[in-house]
Amino acid sequence: MSTAEATSGGTAYETVEAAVRAQLAKALGGKRGIVEAALPTIAFTVSWILSEDLRTSLIVSIALAVLLLAVRIVQRSTPQFVINSLIGIAIGAFFAARTGEAKDYYLPGILYNGGYAAAMLLSVVTRWPLVGFMIGSVTGDPTGWRKDPGIVRLCSKLTWLLMIPCLVRVIVQLPIYLIWGNDGVAAMGVAKIALGWPLQVAALGAMVLVLARGRTPIQPASPLGPLKDEKPA
Repeated sequence: MSTAEATSGGTAYETVEAAVRAQLAKALGGKRGIVEAALPTIAFTVSWILSEDLRTSLIVSIALAVLLLAVRIVQRSTPQFVINSLIGIAIGAFFAARTGEAKDYYLPGILYNGGYAAAMLLSVVTRWPLVGFMIGSVTGDPTGWRKDPGIVRLCSKLTWLLMIPCLVRVIVQLPIYLIWGNDGVAAMGVAKIALGWPLQVAALGAMVLVLARGRTPIQPASPLGPLKDEKPA
């Protein structure tokens, strides 16, 4: 049985599962994007542990992010992921500099994860799971996937798996922030790194297992076919 193909950026995808895997990989920026996102936080945390000086720690963190951005520009590779990281660091630095509290460097990340988890939960409850829009971006029909209950169920499962890391980060980091204050800066830094890409990779691994079980054909610009396991012709 043949399947229709959809394209995104010149790449053809035959199934919903393949499209979602590709979109997730693009969103993370690969291994390099993950490392670039973590390094400035590591630099801030280590600098704070060694100096306990907020100004120095912020300068070291921002300087490293700018250096990573410069390397991307020199290499003429996409700076998107470094810029995203730099924006996050700048917001954290603004919070910390404004209050004079090193702990507030981590507050935007906690708020972001809490807000993102709430948005994903709402999307699942209303049966508009966020992962579904990844499929819509590939098929050319932003909402056509909702016409198939099987695909809605699949996207809901995947959205839950994306939401769990955000919830865990808030559950772990928020009590440290509220109870320990500046004494918990090192602990929050370690938690942010440990619960960053390792937890995200674990969630993506679980998603891959879910995606590996199905071959749901993509029909560009039209409702997607029923969700069921299919063998290639």
